[in-house]
Amino acid sequence: MSPIRRVWVTRAEPGAARTAARLTALGLEPVVAPLLAIRPIPQAAPDLTGIAALAITSRNGVEAFAVLTEARDRPVFTVGDATAEAARAAGFVEVRSAGGAIDDLARLLAEAAPGVVLAPGALEPAGDLAGLLAGRVEVRRLPVYEAFETGAPAPVGFDAVLIHSPRAGRALAALGPFAGQPAIAISEAAAAPLSAACGLDVRVAVHPDEAALLQALGKPAPPV
Repeated sequence: MSPIRRVWVTRAEPGAARTAARLTALGLEPVVAPLLAIRPIPQAAPDLTGIAALAITSRNGVEAFAVLTEARDRPVFTVGDATAEAARAAGFVEVRSAGGAIDDLARLLAEAAPGVVLAPGALEPAGDLAGLLAGRVEVRRLPVYEAFETGAPAPVGFDAVLIHSPRAGRALAALGPFAGQPAIAISEAAAAPLSAACGLDVRVAVHPDEAALLQALGKPAPPV
């Protein structure tokens, strides 16, 4: 891959700002133009009667759920370390990370067999945790936020673009065709919407986390 300098950050805020800060620390120039925005779904405090544990797949899920209830006594199972960090910061004491993708979270829950699991997350989740655990662990979905497309155009002169989710991948695909720039996806699912017709050189991070995503960018091009 040719050296890269200007990196388009497509994820929603506040995550986009965190990614931008990491890019800057690496000597890269972030171009923040989110294709998605997040808004919480207003609702009453959830009834946690009979709920033995929580399963959360994103920081957005942690943040939206935490404002709905003061309960912090259920163990929390997260898809990755960043979500686990957010859960601890929100006051949850017992937190276990699957350290990977949704399949890894399903395996962790199947091994732990905690009882009925509540899964606070997106209105349109990227994966089907309940389906993966059907017949083994009962998972009850609780939509606590929704993602919607911002309609932002592609920035001029970007060298590479980061895709953090399948939803962002779909929004990016709708803006093509592009001129062969590298598109680094956090997972195969995030890369799936990007066909050859998009005109992007699609790469997938070796591990479904942001550290691997940024590593796949390679060394930054020297400033002009």
